[in-house]
Amino acid sequence: MIPLFKVHMPPAEHLMPELRDVLYSGYITQGKKVDEFERRIGAKWGVSYPLTVNSGTSALQLALRLANVRGGEVVTTPMTCSATVLPVLAEGARPVWADIDPGTGNIDPESVLDKVTGNTKAILGVHWGGQPGNMPLLQSVAAHYGIPLIIDAAHALGAEWDGKSIAAQADFTCYSLQAIKHITTGDGGILVIKNADDYARGKRLRWFGIDREAGSGDARVENDIPEYGYKFHMNDIAATMGMAQLRYLDFVVMKHRKNAKFYDDNLRVRRQGVLDAANGSWWLYTLLWLNGSDRTQFMDYARHHGVQVSRVHSRLDQLTCFKEFSDGPLPGVEEFFDRECAIPVHWALTSGERERIVSVVNDCA
Repeated sequence: MIPLFKVHMPPAEHLMPELRDVLYSGYITQGKKVDEFERRIGAKWGVSYPLTVNSGTSALQLALRLANVRGGEVVTTPMTCSATVLPVLAEGARPVWADIDPGTGNIDPESVLDKVTGNTKAILGVHWGGQPGNMPLLQSVAAHYGIPLIIDAAHALGAEWDGKSIAAQADFTCYSLQAIKHITTGDGGILVIKNADDYARGKRLRWFGIDREAGSGDARVENDIPEYGYKFHMNDIAATMGMAQLRYLDFVVMKHRKNAKFYDDNLRVRRQGVLDAANGSWWLYTLLWLNGSDRTQFMDYARHHGVQVSRVHSRLDQLTCFKEFSDGPLPGVEEFFDRECAIPVHWALTSGERERIVSVVNDCA
């Protein structure tokens, strides 16, 4: 079976010496390695305020907390992982479903504009499959109403908009370093923040609300905790893995892009659309079949012929924990969810595996 995803891990000689040193150093929680990893992230993406955390979900919840969404509404998409929107509930806010562009799978800025009310506290978009949504229009809506724009970029490590990293283009950009993402720290996440005050607050909130840079004379006794926080910090073990992985991010993304280009040149089935200014990272290569019946037949055929395929995410508005928030039709979501299916596009595919996948897809075209 050709797997849909493949965990990337650096060669042992580029990881194990440093990891061994940390493991036996006597200090494995958040420390100097986390600080160094954050500096390297900032330098790579040209951002001033990156925070590492223990998961992409934590990055999202921390962003929502910094956006002060409690008691309000968050306009978002139901076509995503549950981890995108469960933090909205955890932060005491109400998700409001915007529609998506059925060609790209990304949130529709016009639908967002239609769903904003006086109680909207944030917009939460997702870059489906690693393809950036329409950032200028989303930024415009957010700026017009004076509300924060949060982007779930869990699929989009290494993606760009208009030649620049997407990391600096929203008020809060959330990345995942979970096992099957482009690169992994076992589990982990990154929250890139635009505003210096939000960054300072975020540093406190990711570790219980404690200001770890304020000396107390006793490292085990807190000066004060002005507001409650979380145990969301990254540790030095994960950060050491992250620094080794960061050296390979461009290589991994390049392999995903090359595989996507091969599919573009050889497949006879339409795929997820890409906006002109987007240079996506192709975590997913999403096919759009004519209808659900064709998609189901393809999925059965692919599995029978040794190719793992998947819809990857469900419609959140149909899950029990979110059903109370459904408030109208979402034709774009309906169309996309009925047609979409991802095929393997990961960095480790061989040329023979790519050709086999093309053959399987085209057999059903």
